[in-house]
Amino acid sequence: MFDTTRNSYTRAVVGEVTQVVQALVNNIDLVVRGKHHEIRMAVCCLLTEGHLLVDDVPGTGKTTLAKAIAGSVAGTWKRVQFTPDLLPSDITGVMVYDQSHGTFNFREGPVFTNVLIGDEINRGSPKTQSALLEVMEERQVTVDGLARPVPRPFFVIATQNPKDFQGTFPLPDVQLDRFTMRLSLGYTDHNTEVRLLEDYNRHRSEAGVSAVTDAEQLEQVIEAVDRIEVAGSVHDYIVRIAEATRVRGDLRLGVSTRGTLALLRTARAWAATAERDYVTPDDVQEVAVAVCSHRIALTPEAELGGADTKAIMATILDDVPVPRHREG
Repeated sequence: MFDTTRNSYTRAVVGEVTQVVQALVNNIDLVVRGKHHEIRMAVCCLLTEGHLLVDDVPGTGKTTLAKAIAGSVAGTWKRVQFTPDLLPSDITGVMVYDQSHGTFNFREGPVFTNVLIGDEINRGSPKTQSALLEVMEERQVTVDGLARPVPRPFFVIATQNPKDFQGTFPLPDVQLDRFTMRLSLGYTDHNTEVRLLEDYNRHRSEAGVSAVTDAEQLEQVIEAVDRIEVAGSVHDYIVRIAEATRVRGDLRLGVSTRGTLALLRTARAWAATAERDYVTPDDVQEVAVAVCSHRIALTPEAELGGADTKAIMATILDDVPVPRHREG
């Protein structure tokens, strides 16, 4: 589909990427109403080969969004409902004794798929959470000294309930940093919710979405997005945003180097959705809050004062000087 050599990477190629992205967004729009911006962000996360955390109150469409993304890609997808008694081997797989042959065979866990939905991840124990997050980082499972890679692309969509809900085990800072992006859907606006009730019937609500791409095409799109041009001034801008989070007195944790890389890749994906073959500072600003706000942590004093990481990131974006001209 794509000629991925840098010299031949042209606007025509970006146009093909945009067609795939638009098909994904439109398909998901059919079942997740009134959340076009959030859907576009989620698709950008998919194009970075990162992982998405959807953090919101129950009943706002977190799992519906995850299932719609998974169903739109004609690869394999699996779903795991996290509970306090879920074991790490229930995620990664386990060695099983075969009596007929007298040998142990590996039975793959649900992580061996293209899209994995981890529902209510913060209801699982910290040990089980760590098992999933290790696979997210390493993209392989090691059992009996043998590394077993998961398929590519491998995309985890995890949902979690607010941390003050009963029966939750909040993700530590180091584990939150493994997620490329965190989104909140929020409640649907009044008019959209009225239309949703008018259009509702049980048969339609239980039907899944049709696939609009497959794993092979998606992998080519991902490789194409990685070749979008980024000027040196934009690289500098991303680092200055991260540095601003590391020196604030109301933050005990700033954006990591993993975070700056995630911001770069997500800005490239956002540029591709706008049918551009280069990244602008506006692309960085569009995705920075979703990519960075879960990577920074408030001091106890700031938390008691009611500070919000999203608001802090918005302030930082206002304060850091923006490059004025595109290089080259």
